[in-house]
Amino acid sequence: MKDRSQNRFVCLVSDRRERAERLAHGIDLVLPCRVIEPNAPLPAGQPVAFVIDIAADRAEADGGIWIERLAGLIRARAIPCLYLARGNTAQDAAASRLFGAPVVIDPHGSAGIVPTLRRLVEATQGAPPSREVGPSERSPGATAPQARVGAATRLVTRLFDNAAAGRPPSVEEVEAGTTIVLDTVSEIGIRAWLDLVWRHDIQVYQHSLSVAGFAAAFAGQLGFSYADRRRLARAALLHDVGKALIPLAILNKPGALTPDEMRIMRAHAALGADLLAREAAFGPEILDVVRYHHERLDGSGYPEGLTAARIGDLVRLVAICDVHSALTERRVYRAPMTHAEAFAVMEAQAGQLDPDLLRAYRPVVARAAGVESGQPARQIDPC
Repeated sequence: MKDRSQNRFVCLVSDRRERAERLAHGIDLVLPCRVIEPNAPLPAGQPVAFVIDIAADRAEADGGIWIERLAGLIRARAIPCLYLARGNTAQDAAASRLFGAPVVIDPHGSAGIVPTLRRLVEATQGAPPSREVGPSERSPGATAPQARVGAATRLVTRLFDNAAAGRPPSVEEVEAGTTIVLDTVSEIGIRAWLDLVWRHDIQVYQHSLSVAGFAAAFAGQLGFSYADRRRLARAALLHDVGKALIPLAILNKPGALTPDEMRIMRAHAALGADLLAREAAFGPEILDVVRYHHERLDGSGYPEGLTAARIGDLVRLVAICDVHSALTERRVYRAPMTHAEAFAVMEAQAGQLDPDLLRAYRPVVARAAGVESGQPARQIDPC
């Protein structure tokens, strides 16, 4: 007998085709998603939630019978419903009346569509259906965490491809990627996360996922709320997006950079922040992390040489994760350090990284280390 759970899905109803495709792609990374336009028949199967992205007053006028039937179905079956606000008070109020008090969310706000949807489904129906990864996306014998890391790698690849083309990353895909990092690190731990991420030999994407994994583990160690864990993991995932705008010849150069090349490389921080600033959903704290994650408390960092008083907590947290990841990754110009060696280097950088946070980070290093063989330590100034 076929498992009925395979027919469970999120139904996205939208009158904006291009936006619907982007949003559906983000949802589909964590929950199966199908898209329909107003007046279209419902897909076969069992919808576990509806995401409504239509102007409610217009829908009532253009297709009153269809929208009333859909709203009646949602109310009668008590199906979770998420309405994406259009910024119009009258429309949002009409949606609330029509769909039986759905969860109304600002799609450009900090809550995030994908995590809000996931929590909504879990609260009403238990664990949501997992997205089934197709054969072309899964390596032979791949486990669910392996498949999720593969999905996250493809997602980060698209984020960097968009950035290289001068487009801000998709908010929906960033939220989906953040969810994958938090869920997977929580499930399998930082050591297993790194093992899976490091199987993908694409350095800049690998680094983003490694730093995000360290950030998720650090947030858990510090006892952060779920919202704060998301903020930190999201910022870490995006911290190096500006490197998409740096020439590959410089990014992948096997030897030391010339002063001119170093100047270009260091521009990635400001370039990334300026790119994200074009999308209102990426707030000031995210922009600060992207712009200032190479700043140091003693003023020795870049791009502005900020000192401790001007470096925020989120920046300090991501800076620790970034340095740890950089030192323990294999680069074209050097072998990786062990986690213990990397932490010794970080402790030796007196006055640069926050000493209190660094002490709190030690258990994350221990969990990441596992069993390692010794390697000769070396001093590195990570870019």
